Amino acid sequence: MKLIFASQNKGKTKEVKALFEGTGIEVFSLADLGNSIDVPETGVTFEENAFLKAKAIYDIYKEPVIADDSGLTIEQLDGRPGVYSARYSGENCTYEDNNKKVISELENLPEPHLAKFISHAVFFDGKQKIDCMGELPGRIILESRGTAGFGYDPIFIPDGFEKTIAELTFDEKNKISHRKISFSQIKEELLKYINS
Repeated sequence: MKLIFASQNKGKTKEVKALFEGTGIEVFSLADLGNSIDVPETGVTFEENAFLKAKAIYDIYKEPVIADDSGLTIEQLDGRPGVYSARYSGENCTYEDNNKKVISELENLPEPHLAKFISHAVFFDGKQKIDCMGELPGRIILESRGTAGFGYDPIFIPDGFEKTIAELTFDEKNKISHRKISFSQIKEELLKYINS
């Protein structure tokens, strides 16, 4: 089965392709298909944004699609950056810009800075829609550490760890990732759906 992953993010694509290895489901990212479409994320929840992406790409290719919207929610910031995680410090911002903004908003607040990564994944094939969510709880630190990963990984320490996600190996990250949790659930539901 061919499955389109509605993303051009190389880090996300690597994680998701690894999850589907050996299932008989071949995952293609938008970059693999030479597609540079950027679906506007106008939803107010992760679920809405994930489905907007899945449906937009399905409407183009008429092939089964998986998509996710994910981000960081911080308790002391009333859940921000939330659905605005990718562009928290403005349009065309860098990961570093976003991290600096989060640090500046937390630096005068008491520790711990409790947070969690959330991934809402969606499968859509024009008929069936499958929704799954994964969470990774942890805390924010006020300095960047590590060079692996992307996004807020250098300032996020998962519960049970002393290292930031950016200090973990790809395999270590992929075992605990919020995206792994949501897409593993999608994979299980999808395999049931295909075989039903």
